[in-house]
Amino acid sequence: MLEHLRGLMTKVLIAPIARLLLRLGLGPDAITVIGTVLTCASALWLVPQGHLMIALVLVTVFALFDLLDGTMARLSGRTSAFGAFLDSTLDRVADAVVFGSVMLYFAGPGDSLFGQAMALWCLVTGVSTSYARARAESVGFTARVGIMERADRLVLLGLAAIAAEVAGDPLVFAWGLALLGALSTVTVLQRILSVRRQALDVSSAPG
Repeated sequence: MLEHLRGLMTKVLIAPIARLLLRLGLGPDAITVIGTVLTCASALWLVPQGHLMIALVLVTVFALFDLLDGTMARLSGRTSAFGAFLDSTLDRVADAVVFGSVMLYFAGPGDSLFGQAMALWCLVTGVSTSYARARAESVGFTARVGIMERADRLVLLGLAAIAAEVAGDPLVFAWGLALLGALSTVTVLQRILSVRRQALDVSSAPG
Protein backbone atom coordinates (compact mmCIF):
# COMPACT_ATOMS: atom_id res chain seq x y z
CA MET A 1 0.00 0.00 0.00
CA LEU A 2 2.52 2.62 1.13
CA GLU A 3 5.04 1.29 -1.38
CA HIS A 4 3.29 3.45 -3.99
CA LEU A 5 4.52 6.57 -2.16
CA ARG A 6 8.17 5.55 -2.46
CA GLY A 7 8.68 7.44 -5.73
CA LEU A 8 7.42 10.75 -4.36
CA MET A 9 9.32 10.40 -1.08
CA THR A 10 12.50 9.46 -2.90
CA LYS A 11 12.31 12.47 -5.22
CA VAL A 12 11.45 15.03 -2.54
CA LEU A 13 13.42 13.82 0.49
CA ILE A 14 15.67 10.85 -0.13
CA ALA A 15 17.48 11.83 -3.34
CA PRO A 16 18.99 15.08 -1.95
CA ILE A 17 20.25 13.25 1.15
CA ALA A 18 21.62 10.44 -1.02
CA ARG A 19 23.60 12.91 -3.14
CA LEU A 20 25.04 14.51 -0.01
CA LEU A 21 26.14 11.16 1.41
CA LEU A 22 27.75 10.20 -1.90
CA ARG A 23 29.71 13.47 -1.89
CA LEU A 24 30.88 12.60 1.62
CA GLY A 25 32.31 9.35 0.26
CA LEU A 26 29.80 6.90 1.71
CA GLY A 27 28.65 3.94 -0.38
CA PRO A 28 25.22 2.29 -0.55
CA ASP A 29 26.34 -0.95 1.12
CA ALA A 30 27.79 1.03 4.04
CA ILE A 31 24.46 2.83 4.48
CA THR A 32 22.64 -0.52 4.45
CA VAL A 33 24.82 -1.85 7.26
CA ILE A 34 24.73 1.39 9.28
CA GLY A 35 20.94 1.61 9.05
CA THR A 36 20.51 -1.98 10.19
CA VAL A 37 22.90 -1.61 13.12
CA LEU A 38 21.23 1.60 14.32
CA THR A 39 17.73 0.14 13.94
CA CYS A 40 18.64 -2.99 15.90
CA ALA A 41 20.51 -1.08 18.60
CA SER A 42 17.72 1.44 19.20
CA ALA A 43 15.03 -1.26 19.24
CA LEU A 44 16.93 -3.56 21.60
CA TRP A 45 17.90 -0.74 23.95
CA LEU A 46 14.66 1.22 24.15
CA VAL A 47 11.66 -1.04 23.45
CA PRO A 48 12.24 -3.63 26.23
CA GLN A 49 12.48 -0.75 28.73
CA GLY A 50 9.11 0.62 27.61
CA HIS A 51 10.40 3.73 25.81
CA LEU A 52 8.07 3.13 22.88
CA MET A 53 7.76 6.68 21.54
CA ILE A 54 11.50 7.37 21.44
CA ALA A 55 12.10 3.97 19.87
CA LEU A 56 9.38 4.65 17.30
CA VAL A 57 10.98 7.93 16.22
CA LEU A 58 14.45 6.41 15.91
CA VAL A 59 13.35 3.25 14.11
CA THR A 60 11.33 5.37 11.66
CA VAL A 61 14.34 7.58 10.93
CA PHE A 62 16.65 4.61 10.51
CA ALA A 63 14.09 2.87 8.30
CA LEU A 64 14.70 5.66 5.77
CA PHE A 65 18.14 4.13 5.25
CA ASP A 66 16.30 1.38 3.39
CA LEU A 67 15.36 3.98 0.77
CA LEU A 68 18.71 5.74 0.90
CA ASP A 69 20.91 2.79 -0.03
CA GLY A 70 18.96 1.92 -3.18
CA THR A 71 18.79 5.57 -4.26
CA MET A 72 22.53 5.99 -3.70
CA ALA A 73 23.24 2.88 -5.75
CA ARG A 74 21.17 4.17 -8.67
CA LEU A 75 22.60 7.70 -8.56
CA SER A 76 26.18 6.43 -8.44
CA GLY A 77 25.69 3.64 -10.98
CA ARG A 78 26.74 1.09 -8.36
CA THR A 79 23.71 -1.17 -8.38
CA SER A 80 24.68 -4.80 -7.93
CA ALA A 81 23.19 -8.20 -7.23
CA PHE A 82 25.18 -8.34 -3.99
CA GLY A 83 23.83 -4.96 -2.88
CA ALA A 84 20.26 -6.13 -3.45
CA PHE A 85 20.98 -9.37 -1.58
CA LEU A 86 22.59 -7.53 1.34
CA ASP A 87 19.72 -5.05 1.58
CA SER A 88 17.04 -7.75 1.56
CA THR A 89 18.89 -9.93 4.07
CA LEU A 90 19.54 -7.12 6.56
CA ASP A 91 15.94 -5.92 6.25
CA ARG A 92 14.87 -9.33 7.57
CA VAL A 93 17.39 -9.07 10.41
CA ALA A 94 16.11 -5.61 11.39
CA ASP A 95 12.46 -6.71 11.26
CA ALA A 96 13.18 -9.76 13.43
CA VAL A 97 15.04 -7.65 16.00
CA VAL A 98 12.26 -5.04 16.14
CA PHE A 99 9.52 -7.60 16.79
CA GLY A 100 11.83 -9.56 19.09
CA SER A 101 12.28 -6.36 21.09
CA VAL A 102 8.50 -5.99 21.30
CA MET A 103 8.31 -9.54 22.69
CA LEU A 104 10.84 -8.53 25.35
CA TYR A 105 8.72 -5.47 26.15
CA PHE A 106 5.67 -7.64 26.80
CA ALA A 107 7.81 -10.00 28.88
CA GLY A 108 8.87 -6.99 30.99
CA PRO A 109 7.06 -3.68 31.51
CA GLY A 110 4.21 -4.58 29.13
CA ASP A 111 3.58 -7.74 31.18
CA SER A 112 1.29 -9.56 28.75
CA LEU A 113 1.51 -13.13 27.48
CA PHE A 114 -1.06 -12.16 24.85
CA GLY A 115 1.21 -9.34 23.69
CA GLN A 116 4.17 -11.72 23.46
CA ALA A 117 2.12 -14.11 21.34
CA MET A 118 0.96 -11.31 19.03
CA ALA A 119 4.52 -10.03 18.59
CA LEU A 120 5.66 -13.56 17.71
CA TRP A 121 2.80 -13.85 15.21
CA CYS A 122 3.88 -10.59 13.56
CA LEU A 123 7.48 -11.75 13.43
CA VAL A 124 6.58 -15.06 11.77
CA THR A 125 4.14 -13.56 9.26
CA GLY A 126 6.51 -10.72 8.41
CA VAL A 127 9.33 -13.12 7.61
CA SER A 128 6.92 -15.37 5.70
CA THR A 129 5.67 -12.46 3.61
CA SER A 130 9.18 -11.58 2.50
CA TYR A 131 10.19 -15.19 1.98
CA ALA A 132 7.12 -15.90 -0.17
CA ARG A 133 8.09 -13.12 -2.56
CA ALA A 134 11.77 -14.10 -2.67
CA ARG A 135 11.02 -17.78 -3.18
CA ALA A 136 8.44 -17.05 -5.88
CA GLU A 137 10.96 -14.98 -7.80
CA SER A 138 13.61 -17.70 -7.44
CA VAL A 139 11.35 -20.19 -9.27
CA GLY A 140 10.32 -17.79 -12.01
CA PHE A 141 7.10 -16.28 -10.65
CA THR A 142 6.18 -12.94 -9.07
CA ALA A 143 4.55 -12.28 -5.70
CA ARG A 144 4.29 -8.53 -5.34
CA VAL A 145 0.64 -8.64 -4.32
CA GLY A 146 -0.58 -8.10 -0.77
CA ILE A 147 -2.09 -5.53 1.54
CA MET A 148 0.88 -5.47 3.95
CA GLU A 149 4.27 -4.58 2.51
CA ARG A 150 7.21 -3.88 4.82
CA ALA A 151 6.50 -0.15 5.00
CA ASP A 152 2.87 -0.83 5.88
CA ARG A 153 3.91 -3.16 8.70
CA LEU A 154 6.24 -0.56 10.21
CA VAL A 155 3.62 2.19 10.00
CA LEU A 156 0.94 0.05 11.64
CA LEU A 157 3.42 -1.00 14.33
CA GLY A 158 4.12 2.67 15.00
CA LEU A 159 0.44 3.59 15.15
CA ALA A 160 -0.19 0.76 17.61
CA ALA A 161 2.65 2.00 19.82
CA ILE A 162 1.33 5.58 19.72
CA ALA A 163 -2.19 4.43 20.60
CA ALA A 164 -0.83 2.43 23.54
CA GLU A 165 1.14 5.42 24.83
CA VAL A 166 -1.88 7.73 24.56
CA ALA A 167 -4.17 5.20 26.25
CA GLY A 168 -1.57 4.25 28.83
CA ASP A 169 -2.43 0.59 28.28
CA PRO A 170 -0.02 -1.99 26.81
CA LEU A 171 -2.99 -4.14 25.76
CA VAL A 172 -3.86 -1.50 23.15
CA PHE A 173 -0.43 -2.19 21.65
CA ALA A 174 -1.10 -5.93 21.79
CA TRP A 175 -4.40 -5.58 19.93
CA GLY A 176 -2.69 -3.41 17.33
CA LEU A 177 -0.21 -6.24 16.83
CA ALA A 178 -3.11 -8.67 16.49
CA LEU A 179 -4.45 -6.57 13.62
CA LEU A 180 -0.99 -6.42 12.07
CA GLY A 181 -0.57 -10.18 12.36
CA ALA A 182 -3.95 -10.81 10.77
CA LEU A 183 -3.29 -8.47 7.83
CA SER A 184 0.17 -9.96 7.33
CA THR A 185 -1.35 -13.44 7.29
CA VAL A 186 -3.75 -12.29 4.58
CA THR A 187 -0.76 -11.02 2.60
CA VAL A 188 0.99 -14.38 2.85
CA LEU A 189 -2.15 -16.13 1.62
CA GLN A 190 -2.53 -13.61 -1.22
CA ARG A 191 1.01 -14.36 -2.38
CA ILE A 192 0.54 -18.11 -2.13
CA LEU A 193 -2.64 -17.93 -4.21
CA SER A 194 -1.01 -15.61 -6.74
CA VAL A 195 1.89 -18.00 -7.29
CA ARG A 196 -0.50 -20.94 -7.46
CA ARG A 197 -2.45 -19.23 -10.24
CA GLN A 198 0.75 -18.51 -12.14
CA ALA A 199 1.91 -22.11 -11.73
CA LEU A 200 -1.43 -23.44 -12.99
CA ASP A 201 -1.29 -21.10 -16.00
CA VAL A 202 2.16 -22.41 -16.88
CA SER A 203 1.17 -26.06 -16.48
CA SER A 204 -1.96 -25.61 -18.60
CA ALA A 205 -0.24 -23.64 -21.37
CA PRO A 206 -0.07 -25.55 -24.67
CA GLY A 207 3.17 -27.07 -25.90
